[in-house]
Amino acid sequence: MPKRGEKMEMETEYIDVGDEIPKKKYYVCMTDKFMSGWGKARNKINKLVIGCNTYEEAHTIQKNAMNRPEMKYVNITGNKPRYNKNRYYVSYMDFSEMGDIWTK
Repeated sequence: MPKRGEKMEMETEYIDVGDEIPKKKYYVCMTDKFMSGWGKARNKINKLVIGCNTYEEAHTIQKNAMNRPEMKYVNITGNKPRYNKNRYYVSYMDFSEMGDIWTK
C-alpha cells in the first residue's frame, strides 16, 4: 500500500485482439453504446472490431457504422487494436461475416 502522496503503480493488462484474429490490412474499431455495461460487457465498454482486406471494405463499414446511433468513436486503423481488458470487452468479426446493413 502506498504512503500518502505516493503514486501506486498498477500493471495494465491489454487485450491484443491481433492474437485472436487473422492478420488484416485494416480494422474498423467502434464503441457499441447499446451493448456496453451489461451481459458479457458487464461494467465494461463494448468495443466492436471488424477486420477488412481493403480500404474500400473498411470505408463501407465506417460509413454504415456512423449511421447507427449506438455506434460511437468509429475509426479505421492499419494496426491491430489493443484494449485494457479491465475496462473493455472486445468483439471481433470479419468483413465477410457482416450482413448487408454493414456491407452495402
